[in-house]
Amino acid sequence: MPNTPFPSKRAPVFQDIPDEQWNDWHWQLSHRLNTVADFEQLFPLTESERKALSTPGLFRVEITPYFASLIDPTNPLDPIRRQVIPTEKEILPFTGMMEDSLAEDKHSPVPGLVHRYPDRVLMLVTNQCASYCRYCTRSRLVGDPHQAISSRDFDAQLDYIRRTPQIRDVLISGGDPLTMAPKMLERVLTALREIPHVEIIRIGSRVPVFMPQRIDDALCDLLQRFHPLWLNIHVNHPNEITAELAEACDKLTRAGIPLGNQSVLLAGVNDDPYLMRKLVQDLVRIRVRPYYIYQCDLVEGAGHFRTTVAKGLEIMEALRGHTSGLCVPTYVIDAPGGGGKIPVMPNYVLSASSDKVVLRNFEGYISAYAEPDEYQEPDESLIAPYKPAVPDPQEGIFGLLSGNELAIKPEWFDQVHLRGGQPPRLSADQQKGKALGSGEDEEKSNQT
Repeated sequence: MPNTPFPSKRAPVFQDIPDEQWNDWHWQLSHRLNTVADFEQLFPLTESERKALSTPGLFRVEITPYFASLIDPTNPLDPIRRQVIPTEKEILPFTGMMEDSLAEDKHSPVPGLVHRYPDRVLMLVTNQCASYCRYCTRSRLVGDPHQAISSRDFDAQLDYIRRTPQIRDVLISGGDPLTMAPKMLERVLTALREIPHVEIIRIGSRVPVFMPQRIDDALCDLLQRFHPLWLNIHVNHPNEITAELAEACDKLTRAGIPLGNQSVLLAGVNDDPYLMRKLVQDLVRIRVRPYYIYQCDLVEGAGHFRTTVAKGLEIMEALRGHTSGLCVPTYVIDAPGGGGKIPVMPNYVLSASSDKVVLRNFEGYISAYAEPDEYQEPDESLIAPYKPAVPDPQEGIFGLLSGNELAIKPEWFDQVHLRGGQPPRLSADQQKGKALGSGEDEEKSNQT
């Protein structure tokens, strides 16, 4: 990418490595750093880091030479260093800590496939990464050779997708799919493209950030054969945006691959409104659309990375209106227990009546928006082609708004609210409605 404003760095210990090797992604993978001796070639370790690196049973440590070179050796609080080098804080438990905080295993109909949302699935195709983030949601699986995705698992994943026609969107993740051998990645993409109802393929990868050397012409040629294909990368701090990442993103976008970014809000890394504004603006400069900011998950070992939700809202206040809407991601909490991504944002709707909505902007300017005096729902003939033939069991709140249901109740709700073993009392209107419903049911029964 010509005239890039972003730096290119290589640690002094790697200065004598020939460019041919340095720019070879196989070399980067095979020379990852993971021991006390490896890291002490770059900077002195703190006692906390040394203890964690020497503690058996912690989440795997591997860092590419390229990404390690982005660490400021004079700063023990360096934000890149905090993301990839463990400290003894990983050993400490915290309130709400879970092994599988998103309940992915509960929503997994076959090994390695998560079907949480109605029309899309998450497909885990590898458990290997170029480097390992210390706050990894899937640390229970990733980096463990005993948790590898087998050929049998892969076949079961494909079989489930084939016989589930509502799946139109497949997100390939892991581990990191771009660490796979090209032939294996091609096999995955080919198999998905052969399923008629799969419209969109997405890849989630931090390889362009950890190892931009992987984004070569051969990979771009491979990926562009499977359009429409989207790629989300994972940048957490402006210091991760380098000349090499800019060049990698340029190659991908020229291959017609839209790029998004997912950041995780991390204490001591990016929990500052001005820093986050700089990050999203720099991402847009390299043609990457900020997509999500995630609240840090309740995963084991990540307690020291957690911020308050109030900090996330403060950051969103600093983005909306203060920079282009193109730069503003959605702030989400991936609900513990498998509730999925829940967007969280400052409240811009202050009040509402039957004819007005009161709004405020990012400056605190408050105005009233007049609702229309008459509004008619669209004619049924216009919307009928888009309604599903079979009701969606996951309609949720939308089901209430569209009038299909009157309430959403936990399965134990009615039983708990029986008073003395008797059904709850109904109002006169409820009794009338129940009687009308019974009559309709009886008529239908007689017709059948």
